[in-house]
Amino acid sequence: MATIYYDKDADLSLITSKKVAIIGYGSQGHAHAQNLSESGVDVCAAEREGCAAWNRAVADGVKVLPTAEAAAWADVIMVLVPDTAAPAVYEKFIEPHLTEGKTLMFAHGFNIRYQTIIPPANVDVSMVAPKAPGHRVRETYTEGGGVPCLVAVHQDYSGQAEAQALAYACALGAGRAGVLKTTFVEETETDLFGEQAVLCGGVSELVKAGFETLVEAGYQPEIAYFECMHELKLIVDLMYRGGLNYMRYSVSDTAEHGDYSSGRRVITEETRKEMREILTDIQEGIYAKNWIEENEKGRPWFNEMRTKEQDQLLEQVGAKLREMMPFLDPVTIKPGEG
Repeated sequence: MATIYYDKDADLSLITSKKVAIIGYGSQGHAHAQNLSESGVDVCAAEREGCAAWNRAVADGVKVLPTAEAAAWADVIMVLVPDTAAPAVYEKFIEPHLTEGKTLMFAHGFNIRYQTIIPPANVDVSMVAPKAPGHRVRETYTEGGGVPCLVAVHQDYSGQAEAQALAYACALGAGRAGVLKTTFVEETETDLFGEQAVLCGGVSELVKAGFETLVEAGYQPEIAYFECMHELKLIVDLMYRGGLNYMRYSVSDTAEHGDYSSGRRVITEETRKEMREILTDIQEGIYAKNWIEENEKGRPWFNEMRTKEQDQLLEQVGAKLREMMPFLDPVTIKPGEG
C-alpha cells in the first residue's frame, strides 16, 4: 500500500525556518510562491529582471530577485522552469551557489532521472510534485483546501530531506488532501507515460479519430464535435468524482452497454502493445534523449506539428461552436501560437 501523509504528519517549522527561492514564476511558480508565503515561509521568486514574469511577481506582492541572487540567498531552491531549460539554468545560475547543506528541489523528476542535472553530494535533493496545474494549486489553497501531491527524495545529506519536503508540500496546502510518497524514477516514468499514452497523446488521438470517422462518413462536423469533444468533459467529470463506476452509474444503460461492448474494439491488444513500447522508451531514456535532441535543434519537428495540429478542422469547428457558448469562457489558440 502507498504511504500517504497529511498535515498532522508534518513539522512545518522545517520549511518556515528556511529561505526558499522559487526558480521560475510561471504556472507552478506563482502558486508555490504565494501559497508558501501565506503559510509563513520566507520566499522569493527568481526571474530575469524586467521580464513579464518578474512584473507579475511584483504585482502579486512577491519578492523577486535575479536567479543567481535568489540561489545565493536561499536555503531551499525549488526549480520550476521547463525540463529542457533547467540544465542550463542550473549550470549558470544555481550550481555556483549550491553550497553544502542546502536543498535542491524539483516538481518533476525528469532532470534527475535522466541525469541532465547532477547535484553535488553535500546537498539534499527532493521533489514535491502537485498533481494539478498551478492555478488549481493556488485556487484550492485560497479556498481552504489543497491538491494531492507526490513527495520523493533522491539524496538525503541532512537526514531530514523527506521531512523537509513533506513540510514544503503541506505549506502548499497538499497536506489537506494527501501527500503520496514515491521516488524520482517512479514519478518521472509514470508521469511521462500518463501524458503520452492517456492524458494528452491518447485522448487527443482518440478524439481526432472519432471526429474524423464521423465527418468522413458524411455527418455534420458540428455534430461530430459535440459527440467526440464537447461531451468528453461530462464523462471525465463523472470519472473524476467517482471513478469508472460512477460514470457508468450516471450514464444511460445504452451508453454503459456500448462501453462494455465497444471499448475493447478500440483499445485492442495491439494498442496495449504500443503502450508497453512507449513505457519501454521512457524507462530506457529513449524518449528523453529524443526530446532533448529536438530542443537542441530548435524544435523543428515539434513546431511543425504544433502548427499543423492547431489548424485542423476539429479545432476550426470547435472555435466557432465555443463562441456560441460564452458560459464556457472560451479560449482560442491561433496556429503557431504556443
